[in-house]
Amino acid sequence: MAASLLYNPEGVECYRYRKNKDNLIMEIKIPTMAEMAARGEEPDVLFWVGCAGSFDQRAQKITKAFVRILTHLEIKFAILGTEESCNGDPARRAGNEFVFQMMAANNIAVLNGYNVKKIVTACPHCFNMLSNEYKELGGNYEVIHHSVFLQNLIDEGRITLKEGGSFKGKKITYHDSCYLGRANNIYEAPRKVLELLDAELVEMKRSRKNGLCCGAGGAQVFKEPERGNKEIYAERTEEALATGANIIALACPFCMTMFSTGVNEKDKDQDVKILDIAELIAMAEDLI
Repeated sequence: MAASLLYNPEGVECYRYRKNKDNLIMEIKIPTMAEMAARGEEPDVLFWVGCAGSFDQRAQKITKAFVRILTHLEIKFAILGTEESCNGDPARRAGNEFVFQMMAANNIAVLNGYNVKKIVTACPHCFNMLSNEYKELGGNYEVIHHSVFLQNLIDEGRITLKEGGSFKGKKITYHDSCYLGRANNIYEAPRKVLELLDAELVEMKRSRKNGLCCGAGGAQVFKEPERGNKEIYAERTEEALATGANIIALACPFCMTMFSTGVNEKDKDQDVKILDIAELIAMAEDLI
């Protein structure tokens, strides 16, 4: 499948892609909140894309996969587009509270200006900030991580996959993102989503509350490594590979960066695929 990310003069994001199955050119237009407000409309949910989902080439694939799921299910959603700024998590974790306060205040002003009530995001860092740390500054929203959002759609019967699909017989191991797991106690939703794939889910020796960080959290992804014998991402990658899984399933773009590096360094990138749960569902639904 070939895909390109396009922006029209009005700033509305859209995707054009060719589906290999029937060779049709498909286009998905994503309205911004500003465009919907100009029409007097409100979305059912705001999709907070996040910095990684917007600018990182690998994370953009996760964004596209999730957008195709939302569009396929005819969910009315919008994005902020150029009005969305970094949530401020790296700044606060790195100790620059002043910069965090400025970033958060700007985002809250934009969100409240559009009377946003419900937000979905594919980034646990964005989820944690918007859900927990914006409240003290006047940002009160219902924030849902995309793993929980997908689980809800499954529970409602809106996402149903046939048995014996493309993942049958595969082994999948899931890595618990720190900000999703230990910080917000979300462990079951991602696993419930993976169970729908009719694959064998195998756990790493350290999982759930005992899961090991990928090495990116706390703004660590933006700094040089500290002195030691082994990188954290290398240790965690070894644990994932030890399960014998064909697929490492993730629910965080930062974890995606770290595991991609680790698997490549082990020369296992041809044998083991690293995929976000949104990508897995989209693939099973033949959307990508």
